[in-house]
Amino acid sequence: MADSVRILGISGSLRKGSYNTAALNAAIHLCPEGVTIEVFDIAAIPLYNEDVREQGLPDPVQRFRDRLAASDAVLFVSPEYNYSMPGVLKNAIDWASRPPNPPFDGKPVAIMGASPGMLGTARMQYHLRQSLVFLNALPVNKPEVMISNCGTKFDAEGNLTDAKTREMITRLLTALADWTRRLRRGSGG
Repeated sequence: MADSVRILGISGSLRKGSYNTAALNAAIHLCPEGVTIEVFDIAAIPLYNEDVREQGLPDPVQRFRDRLAASDAVLFVSPEYNYSMPGVLKNAIDWASRPPNPPFDGKPVAIMGASPGMLGTARMQYHLRQSLVFLNALPVNKPEVMISNCGTKFDAEGNLTDAKTREMITRLLTALADWTRRLRRGSGG
């Protein structure tokens, strides 16, 4: 379907019981019609090393770059560590940003995150947006989905139970799909 939107979902958390991975899983089920999310697990991506890159991209990195390139858009769902994005997420972005053909260039992106704190990943999101500027990615500006007090919004099995949060995620996915389609029409695609 020409109007369909394929989103690559990336969790910035490696923790088994991650609220952010749970939020990403919730997003999969909240997609509007014609939108799908496929998840890429960044756990196998090695630490960035230019010496390694010069010898050729490691298989997990190449798979990540290929999946990014094949997607219509990207959804980052990440916790906030020390007022910024987790090192594993920054590392994956660093690998993907290297030449040739960096797959974030011109790619529509949305960001959301869950935190037990009151700010709900606001600072992480702003730092990630700074990196996206350099990558020439095209983030959705609104709505911003910052899931605060996340321990009260998911059940013991990791299911999102908060109706307002579900509504905000749905609005973000709709905005990302609309933004992707608008950019596609603007490029003649």
